Amino acid sequence: MAEKVAKAGVKKEAGYLYFVDKNGDISRAVMARGGRKKGRTKVEKVAKVGVKKEAGYLYFVDKNGDVSRAKMARGRK
Repeated sequence: MAEKVAKAGVKKEAGYLYFVDKNGDISRAVMARGGRKKGRTKVEKVAKVGVKKEAGYLYFVDKNGDVSRAKMARGRK
């Protein structure tokens, strides 16, 4: 189960991938589509949150536009 870490309230637009960058802020990039040339896509910062990341957790932007985290599953049998 995921737990909410920070409230940002980002409104998501279609065609963009929203993620938590290495600084703990919310950024977005244009989603790759078939037929588009390869290369580094332009990343733009959407909201400055400044979340401190802990090891063993996956950080993501939830459906409400806030930063949440979930425990990573490691070494399952």
